[in-house]
This record gives sequence, C-alpha cells and structure tokens, in this order.
Amino acid sequence: METLDKVKAVKRKHEDELLKKQNVVGVGIGYKEINGQMTEELSLVVMVKTKIPSHELDPIDRIPREIEGIRTDVKAVGEVRALS
Repeated sequence: METLDKVKAVKRKHEDELLKKQNVVGVGIGYKEINGQMTEELSLVVMVKTKIPSHELDPIDRIPREIEGIRTDVKAVGEVRALS
C-alpha cells in the first residue's frame, strides 16, 4: 500500500499534464472505488465532466490505469464552476 506522501508527490508531478486532457476538470487524492465499493487503496482521483468510453477518446486524452505505480480512479462530476 502506497503512503499518502508518495501519492501527493505523484499528484503534484502529473496534475498539470492530466488537467490538459479533454474532459478533465480536476485531480485529487482519494480511496479507489471498485464496483461502487470504497477500498483502502489510495489513488489519484481524476474528475471528468462525463465518463466517455476509452475507445472513443483520442489516445492522448485517455487516463492511464496507473501513474508511477499509483492507480487512478476516474469519477464523473459534471461541469465545475467557481462561485463568485
């Protein structure tokens, strides 16, 4: 199991790159969910407007299953807007 410090370091290193991908609206850290069940595994949470099947995305816009050994968890969150 990866430490929180390692996950934070990987997030910092790759966040800008992930945010450039089409449909990505945020990157965070959380526990990996599998089939709607939360696990005890820390992951990079990649927030997208809507989930799109990977075969419909340009390869450059696909979220890898893991980055530097840290698994990713793609979550659909809709449009994100700042409140003023």
